[in-house]
Amino acid sequence: MTKDDHTPTGRAFARHPDPMLGPLIQRIEVTAPKGRRRLIAIAGPPASGKSTLAERLSFQLKNSVVVPMDGFHLENAILQRRGLLRRKGAPETFDLEGFTQLIRRLAVAREVTFPIFDRVADRAVAAGGVVTAACDTVLVEGNYLMFDAPGWRDLSPIWDLSIRLTLSEQTLERRLQARWTGLGFSDLDAMRKISCNDLPNAQRVAACKLPCDVTLSETDIQKQ
Repeated sequence: MTKDDHTPTGRAFARHPDPMLGPLIQRIEVTAPKGRRRLIAIAGPPASGKSTLAERLSFQLKNSVVVPMDGFHLENAILQRRGLLRRKGAPETFDLEGFTQLIRRLAVAREVTFPIFDRVADRAVAAGGVVTAACDTVLVEGNYLMFDAPGWRDLSPIWDLSIRLTLSEQTLERRLQARWTGLGFSDLDAMRKISCNDLPNAQRVAACKLPCDVTLSETDIQKQ
């Protein structure tokens, strides 16, 4: 499998340039990196389309890699001991210090490995991805990249360009329902996860968000 055929997660896109992404691609390409490579933040609530947009952009950008924040989920056993397992996905259920160290290394190091998240197994896989010396653009995607809260807000100055996706709660709820039932959850259990965790996390981000360089609305995202 090559980048000419698929994205890193296996989604297949057309080989020819995607005209809908043209302006965003141009904005990224003219962004000067502060360090060794461009660091592009793609932020938004759960199921807003961050990973899909990141992969589509990476498919069009030469020498680029997608780095998901989800690889820094704390292990379930740790969350269980802390009484946070049901809140998995909330800011306090991530290894923020480890994630911050990774982002700082991405700006300066020649080669960097990073963890990825196996959603089916519900656990992180250490060193599941690699950013090589040839990479000049890293697309980092995650819920809390532009979150105005202690620790998280320290990420903002590191990004060379920040992008936020915004969707209505109704759309997010529909997408989240499809996500969880697709992973084998019953309709009832999916709704419990959404109402007790996913939507509160989305509301938390919306209430404490830092300004981004680019904001894509629901209409913009549909066009993309």
